[in-house]
Amino acid sequence: MKIIIHVVLVAVIALLAYLLWDSIMQPIRFQKKAEWRYGLTVQKLKDIRDAQVAYKSVYGAYTGSFDSLENFVQNGQLKIVKAIGNIPDSFYDKYPRKLAETKAIEAGIVKRDTVTVNCYDSLCKGKYNVAELRMVPIVNIPFEMASDTIETSSKAKISVFEAKTPNDVYLKGLDRQEIVNMNDEAKTIGKYPGLKVGSLVEFNNNAGNWE
Repeated sequence: MKIIIHVVLVAVIALLAYLLWDSIMQPIRFQKKAEWRYGLTVQKLKDIRDAQVAYKSVYGAYTGSFDSLENFVQNGQLKIVKAIGNIPDSFYDKYPRKLAETKAIEAGIVKRDTVTVNCYDSLCKGKYNVAELRMVPIVNIPFEMASDTIETSSKAKISVFEAKTPNDVYLKGLDRQEIVNMNDEAKTIGKYPGLKVGSLVEFNNNAGNWE
């Protein structure tokens, strides 16, 4: 009987030790997985921003449609200014980088030319599948995206866009209580409980809320 009781006690102690260890490790495991998804999601939002900026340079406004944005990245064209020629090292010794190029152009050493390039080559270059630009990594749920036009105090019309995904989406499947804690913390300080880039209420603000 004593042996049985001893075995049971050892088993209970081992179980309690495991539960204690697991409770300590759970936030650590969540943090590692959350940081991994965070990095993937931020990169995708940066890709969306780059595509939107290029889209606006061609059409004069942002788009709220992923169909339009993805088609533009896949099939559109961009005009970019390309420097032809090399700036001598002596110019960099005399001037700051930007001024060195200007001086080289004035001297006729470097010329600027406008060339047309494919959006796909310029923006994507195989970094991602264009058809998945709209999808939040891992969970494969679309980002929320919208565009609008807002009026400044001087009555100027400014095109704006916003792309975002809440913590509940990009962290879907991870520890629920940890996600709730993140949401509560964000709401307490008046921040969006998730990741987003751009703004529908602030003009000239294409920053991500992680920056």
